[in-house]
Amino acid sequence: MKEKLRVGVIGAGRWCQRAHLPGYAGSPLCDIVAISDLHEDLAKDAASKFSIPDVYTDYQRMLEREDIDVIDVVTRAGDQFDNSHELLTFQALEAGKHVLVEKPVCHDYKDVIRAQQLADSKNLKTKVGLTFRYAPAVQYMFDLVREGFIGDPYVYNGYEQNSQWLSPDYPMDKRIHRVYPDNPPSFHKDLTPEGIGIFSLEGYGAPTIDIGLELIGSDLERVSCIMANMVKKRKLTNLDTEYSRINVDDADIFIAEGMNGTLFSLQSSIVTVGNYPGIEARIYGSKGGLQVRLVEEFGVIQTLKGAKPDAVEYVDMEIPRRFFPPAYEKGQSWDQVFYACLIHNFMEEIVAGGSVNQGNFIQSARVQKIINMASTAHYEKRWVHHSEL
Repeated sequence: MKEKLRVGVIGAGRWCQRAHLPGYAGSPLCDIVAISDLHEDLAKDAASKFSIPDVYTDYQRMLEREDIDVIDVVTRAGDQFDNSHELLTFQALEAGKHVLVEKPVCHDYKDVIRAQQLADSKNLKTKVGLTFRYAPAVQYMFDLVREGFIGDPYVYNGYEQNSQWLSPDYPMDKRIHRVYPDNPPSFHKDLTPEGIGIFSLEGYGAPTIDIGLELIGSDLERVSCIMANMVKKRKLTNLDTEYSRINVDDADIFIAEGMNGTLFSLQSSIVTVGNYPGIEARIYGSKGGLQVRLVEEFGVIQTLKGAKPDAVEYVDMEIPRRFFPPAYEKGQSWDQVFYACLIHNFMEEIVAGGSVNQGNFIQSARVQKIINMASTAHYEKRWVHHSEL
């Protein structure tokens, strides 16, 4: 292994510059050596800010480089008919690169498994942008559960609730378009409940499902779900001046049963008043309970509380320094801290070799299968079982 891993990034937009690039800059195990974007000025701007030597508008040229170890796919995926993440992921793996990709890897969990099988065949590590499992509070929560703090898991409640799309003026498509797209997104013109498109459940429910599966230590046996469209008209892109009728889920609730008998519930919404990230995860068991909150308010980005049967009042739990990233400084925003943890963890796993690889494509496939089960349950108005899909 080289002294430092060499990273190439595909996509130079807002989230890349806000979270990904600072994360790499804060890890002593890697250097960003190349960045690609269809908009050359975006790539050059990112390269200037983060001292990246090489800029491309054709990502294929970057994939052809033998000196790049890791490819980070941070392009924005569109709706459930957009498979751009899938295409880029498979091409990067075929080129022999370790891959980090923003969710979803693929919209069908079976394709995510295929991607992991390809990675395994080439002895490559994978990582998905399930950002919130890497929050120091969540990582400590996982450790406490593994050490027996809660005993046997009984009930998990997950909440993803923020108000990003509460205003109809916030465009459905977050990308900053310079010219109006030739094929503007329709966002589901079938206005029936059965025609609703998957948006919040996949894009925002996924990380909370991921945390829950880890905490209960089980997949879900059966799921029942309702997806709803609350804000029915909004601007489609940043260039629109008029509102369009849409039909995508911006609020969801599902209940489920784990294979180990644990009860599992999830609320996912992007039109509920509250600050981003808006995640709460609560696990209750035979010996105790833990509650984590990932909401940036008044300078606080995370809290973890715990209680035992003989002291049912939940008290704050101090998060040990070992769960924070190397370049952590007090006062950093949630995205700086959580994503730096994700990236440094991935670099550590690659450098170490071996089989340890949390949050990989198999874990993402587990999450995507739950999303597929939940959406099917909504469309068909019934319980959907794990064995059916």
